[in-house]
Amino acid sequence: MEQNKLTILIVDDEEKTRKVLKINLADTYRILLASNGGEAVKILNQETVHLVLTDLKMPEMNGLELLHHIRDNYKNIPVILMTAYGTVENAVEAMKMGAYDYILKPVKISELELLLEKALRFVRLLEENIALKERLRKYEGFPEIISANPKIKSLLELIKQVASTDATILIEGESGTGKGLFARAVHYLSPRAEGAFIEINCAAIPHDLLESELFGHERGAFTGAVATKKGKFELAHHGSLFLDEIGEMPLDLQVKLLHVLENQKFTRLGGTQFLQTNTRIIAATNRNLREEVTQKRFRQDLFYRLKVVYLHIPPLRERPEDIPALAQYFLNKHQNSAPQKITRFSEEALQLLLQYPWPGNVREMENVILQAMIFAQNGIITPAVLPEEILTYQGSASTPLTKTDLQIEKNRRTEKIITDLERQFLTRVLQKTHGNISEAARLSGYDRRQIQNLIKKHRINSEDFK
Repeated sequence: MEQNKLTILIVDDEEKTRKVLKINLADTYRILLASNGGEAVKILNQETVHLVLTDLKMPEMNGLELLHHIRDNYKNIPVILMTAYGTVENAVEAMKMGAYDYILKPVKISELELLLEKALRFVRLLEENIALKERLRKYEGFPEIISANPKIKSLLELIKQVASTDATILIEGESGTGKGLFARAVHYLSPRAEGAFIEINCAAIPHDLLESELFGHERGAFTGAVATKKGKFELAHHGSLFLDEIGEMPLDLQVKLLHVLENQKFTRLGGTQFLQTNTRIIAATNRNLREEVTQKRFRQDLFYRLKVVYLHIPPLRERPEDIPALAQYFLNKHQNSAPQKITRFSEEALQLLLQYPWPGNVREMENVILQAMIFAQNGIITPAVLPEEILTYQGSASTPLTKTDLQIEKNRRTEKIITDLERQFLTRVLQKTHGNISEAARLSGYDRRQIQNLIKKHRINSEDFK
């Protein structure tokens, strides 16, 4: 179809040449015509052009002048010059100016077709390279995944390695840990980034509707199916399908999902025709799927089919070093939602955030901070605007029954107290000095190297306090 063809702009002052070239190339390309350089410039301003084929010698604006204009304004459009034998030197000079190539007149169509194909293949590679660099620029730093935790950093490195493959990925983690962010990171770092990222929460859709949502349905497949509907697998073709809370999927649908994963084809509900799918599957769950398999609530064959690559996201309580940076991130993210500009946390408020176990993980923290920003006064979040459960949390631990358990618990608590105290100390002095390590050393009585060692030990980023 015409809209799927690449567009070539042919520029020549000889009408016969333009017509002959169009007749021979129109089956393969969308052809635009211009009789001189001025017309070509107007077309370039109005149309998407993938390649310019221009005569070298023309009145008013010649081929070299047009080439100069294109190089200044449309750097990625290749220009091929048509030239007579006597002006080959000019064509060679034009290539030094940035022309892709030249071809001698009278043009041999077979040679031109090969040259066009080669030039456009170069353009596609260039565009793919630019797109890849843009994806890496945007996602290499994983801007929405805020963490200094070694386990999280290891997961991000693993994502970089597996994103370029089509391997299925299973992400396990408690609710609110950010499984969706990791799934998106995989998609946008992959060659499928230009395709769709389709998400479906298997726990949020009634079981009797989930099959239709996944595979689509034909008109009349069930009461209320008044029209054919595409499912998530069709919408995610050449992209990625994120199956959130896969552990909630009923067993009968697990069988059908396994069939799709193994055969790359499916039928719509009520249909008979098989549809091919080229979709990368990323699944996530807050359940222990291995335990679900043991309890016969999840199919073992599907479990192993999904778990080609496995990511376990640790809960926020296991990475307290991330709390200050996450808190500041959400503070910045929701500035427009607050009645006034909120710039920081009081020391007391930050300490309460650090000691709280965050059962709802990162999602709970974001909601807490958004709520606190709404009620905060004087641009500072203080304990007064934090929820009751954070203010009253005291922590808990099981009571040991043996001498050995007692000693283990004493050592654990001693280590935790020292670790927490050092982290609180660092947080306070870095807040006071706005992340200036030399000032922090002067204020605290430590030397700069000691402060740096403590910062490294507790994986605190001084830049978060500036």
